[in-house]
Amino acid sequence: MVSKKALIEIKDLHKEYETDGVITKVLHGLNFVIKEGEFLAIMGPSGSGKSTLMNILSFLDRPTTGTYLFKGKNIIKFDDDTLAHLRNAEIGFVFQQFNLLPRTSVFDNIKLPLIYTKKVTEDKKNQLVTKAIKAVGLDHREQNLSNQLSGGEKQRVAIARALVNDPSIIFADEPTGNLDSKTGSQIMEILEKLSDEGKTIILVTHEKYTAEYSERILFLRDGRLERDTAVKNRHRNGLIK
Repeated sequence: MVSKKALIEIKDLHKEYETDGVITKVLHGLNFVIKEGEFLAIMGPSGSGKSTLMNILSFLDRPTTGTYLFKGKNIIKFDDDTLAHLRNAEIGFVFQQFNLLPRTSVFDNIKLPLIYTKKVTEDKKNQLVTKAIKAVGLDHREQNLSNQLSGGEKQRVAIARALVNDPSIIFADEPTGNLDSKTGSQIMEILEKLSDEGKTIILVTHEKYTAEYSERILFLRDGRLERDTAVKNRHRNGLIK
């Protein structure tokens, strides 16, 4: 079996914010590695630092001190323009609130990340959108407006939009938070399938059941990494295996 390469390496990472001279420490000396193709969940109670960590890992924020290696390069040394380019090329986002344009078709919502991609022809962009739509099983809905869709369908659109650029990582931030349990399971099974196909998935959730679709859970408490454990009884295709 071929050993997977390290995609992300975090070493002694700290994050603090200063407001009116008051310093708030959020993350304290985190250390972990995420490998290519891994399905990882980040858990923890409110205020544990989950969102801050996700923002740093996805290039939306910077650590205060420490090392963040992405594909072997220390992103702390990158300027904002380089980080923005990396974010567009390497990261796909799936949010709890879907973040779709309501009076825009499914097809055009998914195409949004490709608008500023100048190296790809219009025909190729359309092919990429069609491929992403098929990956989430929404072929029959591509010309519907997003406000005509159910919650589960909206989240499928959000996943397709995250996929369309063929990113290295998909960040899923509470992707089942606005869905009923059955629909939530269907969404998690799509992410599970993408993981099986080799995508790196980083899931942020407070739900233990949802986290158990992943291979491994990082549990944060008060900004510290309390546990880093493999999932022994994963949910596979709706079953525990």
